[in-house]
Amino acid sequence: MSTQPSIESVTEPLQQLLDLQRSAFMREGEVALETRIDRLNRCIAMLVDHQTEICEAVNEDFGCRSRHVTLMTDIFTSVGSLKFVKKNLKKWMKPEKRKAPVPMNLFGATARIHYQPKGVIGIMTPWNVPVNMIFSPLADAIGAGNRVMIKPSEFTPKTAEVMQRLFREYFEDSEISIVTGGAEVGAAFSSLAFDHLIFTGATSIGKLVMKAAAENLTPVTLELGGKSPVIVSDSGNLEEYAEKLIAGKSMNGGQLCISPDYCFVPASRLEAFITTCKNTIKTMFPTIADNPDFVSVINERHFDRVKGYIDEAREAGTRIVELNPANEDWNDRARHKIPLHLIVEPSDDLKCMQDEIFGPILNIKTYRTVDECLEFIAQRPRPLAMYYFGNDKIEREHILANSIAGGVTVNDIAMHVACDDMPFGGVGNSGIGNYRGFEGFRTFSHAKSVFSQGFVNLAKLAGTLPPYSDKVDKMMAQQIKK
Repeated sequence: MSTQPSIESVTEPLQQLLDLQRSAFMREGEVALETRIDRLNRCIAMLVDHQTEICEAVNEDFGCRSRHVTLMTDIFTSVGSLKFVKKNLKKWMKPEKRKAPVPMNLFGATARIHYQPKGVIGIMTPWNVPVNMIFSPLADAIGAGNRVMIKPSEFTPKTAEVMQRLFREYFEDSEISIVTGGAEVGAAFSSLAFDHLIFTGATSIGKLVMKAAAENLTPVTLELGGKSPVIVSDSGNLEEYAEKLIAGKSMNGGQLCISPDYCFVPASRLEAFITTCKNTIKTMFPTIADNPDFVSVINERHFDRVKGYIDEAREAGTRIVELNPANEDWNDRARHKIPLHLIVEPSDDLKCMQDEIFGPILNIKTYRTVDECLEFIAQRPRPLAMYYFGNDKIEREHILANSIAGGVTVNDIAMHVACDDMPFGGVGNSGIGNYRGFEGFRTFSHAKSVFSQGFVNLAKLAGTLPPYSDKVDKMMAQQIKK
């Protein structure tokens, strides 16, 4: 009979690794620009030199994931983030000037922010973009001068195995290390006293991670999920909008935290929209079952979950449009490929409208005024991403001003995440904090305030030292007023 490992047996090696990295960090002292760039360069070399091996591992984990998808979503984006940090790091590391208070600034006083590494950063990554979700926060963390421990998802074991081996080849464990294992390792990992912990994954797990981190007062960044809405305007080219939307929804089989979840379409253009979606799929994915470009649902468990949404909606009498050009049978759990389904006008009580889809389903709802859409979105947890398709500038600005989301892309899908110079993060149930670019550098740095007094003892000159006199009262009266 198998037994679960004890908490102590799981935690002890993790704690030893944390102690190793923290000791190395303390011995190193100030982390030079050259050291940080060297670490970034080693990450870039790892990805470039082993891209084929990495793509093969990801494909094996998914069952079917195109090499081109992995190159675009994982390798290219990771290298881009690393290069962006490398390019800007010297500027970011410089002390940031702030205004010293009057009149002290007139006598030589200065105020600056010194950005210092926090120490050891913990990174917990999901399975859906298993390489990028390591390197995107890693670029910021090592750029800020930290040591890093990484816990990848157990749902992509081959990728995790390759990553662990490659990191050991390119880095000492005291610099960057990967630990693998199941949920028990993840729980132990989140309970370590990191100097900062970033988690990407489901909101339900994020709550557990935050609770565990709170025991050590570990600051956290949570990049979660949610139901990302799309508003398709009555203005502009419907065919172009539908093509971009379907392309974005199909990326990685809809298994992205920023994937469109439900879409508002003008009631008068519903059928035209559906027709365009059908035509787009025919062009992109004329077949599904044996098509290497069509990404599988990650495993049988998630296959059953996504299929369950479709079955429930069908049983409820909801209109379902199956985008399956060759009319192939897709019920093989071993293959776990599901064609994209449009669920038209689903009721709010269906699970497809309650849960984050994270798969090849797009809910379609019709509307007559944009304010209907905004009211619907506002009544629900704030999404990680939001999308607007249209060329009406007044309408667009109205939507942006009257909605709250982690990030927004206009007239495309997910492109705000491709901008290395913009922060990425959620709000409310979709996340806490952000990273990427300078904001990421600051997330993994301690902003140390440094005030340097000038050449005149102003307190003595102004008479504000004890014993206090009427002079202090007069001075305070001059300053404390409307």
